[in-house]
Amino acid sequence: MKKNQLKGRLELVLGNTNDVVGKIWEDESMEMVEKVRKNDGKVRARYADLKDDIKNAR
Repeated sequence: MKKNQLKGRLELVLGNTNDVVGKIWEDESMEMVEKVRKNDGKVRARYADLKDDIKNAR
C-alpha cells in the first residue's frame, strides 16, 4: 500500500469516527466537516488505487 492510499484510508476512518462523534454530540458543523473529510479520503484512496493500476498495467 502506497503513501497516498494509506493517507486516503486514514482520512476515511477518521471521517467516519468523527462523524459518529458529531452525531452523538448533536454537532452539525462537526458532522459536515467530517463528511467532507470522509469523502476526501475516498477520493485520495481511489486516486492512489487507479494510479497503482495504471502503473501495473504497463
